[in-house]
Amino acid sequence: QVRLVESGGGLVQAGGSLRLSCAASGSDFNTTAMGWYRRAPGKQRELVAGITGRGRANYLNSVEGRFTVSRDNAKNMLYLQMNSLEVDDTATYYCNWGLRHEPNYWGQGTQVTVSS
Repeated sequence: QVRLVESGGGLVQAGGSLRLSCAASGSDFNTTAMGWYRRAPGKQRELVAGITGRGRANYLNSVEGRFTVSRDNAKNMLYLQMNSLEVDDTATYYCNWGLRHEPNYWGQGTQVTVSS
């Protein structure tokens, strides 16, 4: 059974930084691709960053160069370092297991609000 718990969201001014964390429990974390998604009000959910078990990452074009996804397989942790935050980054951010969209593979979400 998968359980994901996000933390680290908050209110920050444009240009600031935040680091999101996701504590994961489940079998074979170290070989499972993980992702950070976000959903802003009135917009569709989008994949912000994905990372393979070995650490290969890909990013949404609009966050490339500003966000960095990483993982610590020894601790079953996933991270998202967000720098140079923009107002358009305001959203609820979700940790996702295996890039799967069934309900059991999502955390509860953490709110990120960027003020101008």
